[in-house]
Amino acid sequence: MKFIKSCFQNGKNFKGFAFLIFTNVNRIVPCLAVVVLVNCSDFVEVDAPKNILISETVFDDSATVESALANIYHQIREQGLVSGTFGMTTALGIYSDELDYFGFDTNQIPLFNHNVIARNQRITAWWNHAFYLIYCANDILTGVDGSDALTILEKKRFRGQALFLRGYVHSLLADLFGDIPYLTTTDYLENNKVPRMPLKMVNERIIYDLTTAIELMEGLSIDSGGRVLPDEYVAKALLARRYLYTEQWDLATVTATELIDNYGLERNLEDTFLKESQETIWQLKSGVIPRNTQEANQLVIQIIPGQKYALTDNLLAAFEVGDNRFVHWTGSISSSDNTLTLFFANKYKALLTETQSLEYSIVFRCAEQYLIRAEARARLGDIHGAKEDIDFIRNRAGLAGTTANSLTEVLDAILQERRIELFAEHGQRWFDLKRTGNAGIVLGPIKPNWHTTDVLFPIPETELELNPNLLPQNKGY
Repeated sequence: MKFIKSCFQNGKNFKGFAFLIFTNVNRIVPCLAVVVLVNCSDFVEVDAPKNILISETVFDDSATVESALANIYHQIREQGLVSGTFGMTTALGIYSDELDYFGFDTNQIPLFNHNVIARNQRITAWWNHAFYLIYCANDILTGVDGSDALTILEKKRFRGQALFLRGYVHSLLADLFGDIPYLTTTDYLENNKVPRMPLKMVNERIIYDLTTAIELMEGLSIDSGGRVLPDEYVAKALLARRYLYTEQWDLATVTATELIDNYGLERNLEDTFLKESQETIWQLKSGVIPRNTQEANQLVIQIIPGQKYALTDNLLAAFEVGDNRFVHWTGSISSSDNTLTLFFANKYKALLTETQSLEYSIVFRCAEQYLIRAEARARLGDIHGAKEDIDFIRNRAGLAGTTANSLTEVLDAILQERRIELFAEHGQRWFDLKRTGNAGIVLGPIKPNWHTTDVLFPIPETELELNPNLLPQNKGY
């Protein structure tokens, strides 16, 4: 069987998604197994490995489809731009004003210093891994549609999850790169020449995939516990965010309200990021090793020197006196000679040395929905309703209600609460600065290499070489 040497190891030199794509006659599901070889870009003739399932067999059994989906969730958690060692929390934290960087990684330093180039391997790895996940989702959609063995309810469930995943990953790419291809097929010949789509159309496609996923999964009992599998509410959480980002205020209000009505906030801030937290909408379950989150090991400083990340003075100064989030969600450590004290994000506290799973990596939680609704309400002129939502978040943190009254004051208060409530969570601060037009105002004075074109990352140069239809490059690169 003809298959392709994958250059996916460590996210490097994976020559676009084409090198994991197979013909429909001899398709292999890369979500279940990927052959990893190094220094490669050529086709080879070999027998199919015994641990790889041919897709026609995969889609005869719901358990193997579930395994394929589970692999996508694992990949999201351990690799690429969502979580893992070099995910958005740390990368966009140092790119914005949340985190200082003390490490020596040659791909992270340019993010901190704002001198990213189109050959930055971190950016390339994000792009390639994202399109690998999109390919996996599309492969599942194709296989499920063509299966005669799966029940109608199984097909709805699997299609709904795959459509959510496709929309989710495309949404991250769009927020990072702007105009991108929106891939809905596993045909590598088509994908290798696809052009970038205008951002407005990308958002329309994302919203279409999410609304379709919601219709498919509505009323289905999908998650067996732990809120680790995407269901209709997970898709609605992302949909509310997309409505906010695309300024569809009415729809953002309605969608966020439905989630608020079905979830609550943990009254005890210490419990917010535990795996049993009632406000979690979707979280990524830990594997056997590590048992807890990568976030804790990345962000919790255990010794100085030796730290990579610390909270910036700008972020620390943004906390109000009496804000219990500072007490419960940050920590500090001093050097042995007490000459240096650093603060760190301490939302996740369980290190990988724990012997049981205490925390999972949270992607969506209800607190964000309050702030989405607050902003949408304010934009619609409902200042009172917006203030109610702001105060719900503030009161949980031990703070008095907001004193904001005018529209401008209320919108500023919402961004302030988003900054504190959502700090060190998947780059939310960066995306807020970018979408509100405040990136240059905030980062210009503190990032010497800041340019207005830094609001988008470059399309990886290797991808432009492989597919000239992705041109033109984003401005500034």
